[in-house]
Amino acid sequence: MRGDVTPRGAGKPAARSLVQRVDDASALHEAGAAKFASAAVQAIDARSVFRVALAGGSTPKGVYARLAEDVRWRSQVQWGKIQFFWGDERHVGPDHPDSNYRMACEVMLDRLPIDPAHVWRMKGEYEDAARAADEYERDLRSVFGLSDGQFPRFDLILLGMGADGHTASLFPGTDALRERRRLAVANHVEKLATDRLTLTVPVFNNGIDVLFLVQGPDKAEALKAVLEGPYDPERLPAQLIQPASGHLTWLVDSAAARLLSKDSRKAQSPGP
Repeated sequence: MRGDVTPRGAGKPAARSLVQRVDDASALHEAGAAKFASAAVQAIDARSVFRVALAGGSTPKGVYARLAEDVRWRSQVQWGKIQFFWGDERHVGPDHPDSNYRMACEVMLDRLPIDPAHVWRMKGEYEDAARAADEYERDLRSVFGLSDGQFPRFDLILLGMGADGHTASLFPGTDALRERRRLAVANHVEKLATDRLTLTVPVFNNGIDVLFLVQGPDKAEALKAVLEGPYDPERLPAQLIQPASGHLTWLVDSAAARLLSKDSRKAQSPGP
């Protein structure tokens, strides 16, 4: 479908972002679940399918648990019409405790009426991480019906942010920050002494809705630097996420937002 793809280089990334502040982790999980459900309903009404890229980490985990446990969200969403993907994965197998796929399955996917054929995971168990990235890129091209020069257009992309300003597996100073043609890559992270699998910046920036979930006092300095500091994406990769023709929302709790200036706080929204 034409609405699902965008040619490379189509438009300059625009910083159309919203900072939404909530009181605590529980409120963040609630607002994140509400955003997921709303995006799903809109996409399914419009195109009969909702395509989402999931994130790993403790904050998204809380959102997934709320979606699986709260009858309000369970009943709103047509789960059989969702196609699930991942923004990044560790170089581990699907049963490993560090697997983003395993976490999402245990907390959400295995507890909902999900069609297993609608779940595409990154195969972190491959010894050669580059092989897993190549395979995931082929999966994306097949599912989205992409021609050369096109990127998938996800209805919703969930992202977290580390205390060092990284997002997905786009870490400071790594090669993946400069990738502009591939859809998925293996990214070596020297400080972790491992490879990671990640979607690339152009894929994230082609999303219809991109939602950052940021929680906790350890994220406050990085959040302020990313949102209010000078543009330095080699040091703060989260600054690279600027959807060209989509919406960017930063959903943050009060602990993470404590250092933001008054101008940033004015950008808050009362609802998800």
